[in-house]
Amino acid sequence: MSMKTPFKRVEGLGSAREGTGHFWTQRLTAVANLFLITFFVILVLRLSSGTYADLRAAFTNPLVGLAMAAVILSATVHMRLGMQTVIEDYVHGGMRIVAVLASTFFSVAVALASLIAIVRLSFGA
Repeated sequence: MSMKTPFKRVEGLGSAREGTGHFWTQRLTAVANLFLITFFVILVLRLSSGTYADLRAAFTNPLVGLAMAAVILSATVHMRLGMQTVIEDYVHGGMRIVAVLASTFFSVAVALASLIAIVRLSFGA
């Protein structure tokens, strides 16, 4: 029989001490996405009736390239955090770690592929 109180038995088994940072990062990227995705939609609508040459000309402007990079980074970070929350809530057992890792690798792959495409368009490749 243990002399420990119930609180003492569970002490140290709770929070990973990252929940607040996760919460604020997700909210910050959500607010940033409001403005960045609006810019993205306006750019797509503006360029939708143009040619590929018009698209390349738009991306030669460094501000367009930087804004698009910001869209990609903010959206993929937000996507990863959202998927992590869903996985942690609904996936149990050993598959949770595998699912979080797969989601993280997928987010990084999407971000890298998109950023490479932006750089290639911006520098005229």
